[in-house]
Amino acid sequence: MANFITFIRLILLLVLVLSIYWADPSWQRANMPLLFLIMVLDALDGWVARKFNESSLFGAVFDIAADRIVETVLWVVLAHIGLVPVWAAIVFIVRGNIVDTIRNSMAASQGVVPFGMMHSPLGQLLVSSHFSRGFYNTVKIATFGWVLMVQPMPIVYPDYWADISDISGVITMALVWMSVVLCLVRGAPVVIEFLRTPKDAR
Repeated sequence: MANFITFIRLILLLVLVLSIYWADPSWQRANMPLLFLIMVLDALDGWVARKFNESSLFGAVFDIAADRIVETVLWVVLAHIGLVPVWAAIVFIVRGNIVDTIRNSMAASQGVVPFGMMHSPLGQLLVSSHFSRGFYNTVKIATFGWVLMVQPMPIVYPDYWADISDISGVITMALVWMSVVLCLVRGAPVVIEFLRTPKDAR
């Protein structure tokens, strides 16, 4: 059931992307609530896995892969239509590929779930703790949600948009920078612990 919920998230992501590109601006007002549904399902699949004892290495890897797909697709799409800077999408793609390659290789060699590979207290705090993951997800939701809310405004609410367009750009960049910094801070411990791991244990 948990893996099915994860799969549903990917289907909803496709719907969201189609709406971002081709929906009428009045319909695009539903994009932010749809994003929140996708993120709620992210929390739900983990809860279902624990509640019904469905936790597995595959489930953990699939969940992380789905998280990365949602994150990467949204950064790329929003950069493509000019709502966020391209460099931010590049940072997330590069960091995501490096960290996920390390996690998956360690998971395969040691037989542990990806979030279970962190050993140092600082690494556990920054990467594996519920607080860190929750705060990071909150910032990403705020960033994507804000940008998706802003997208239809120039057409749907032109007068209101004329008044807030400047401050909107400032808020967007502040959220983007917060997301990028957290992305790099949470990725660094994974790389550091991997480099410190003996080669025969990798």
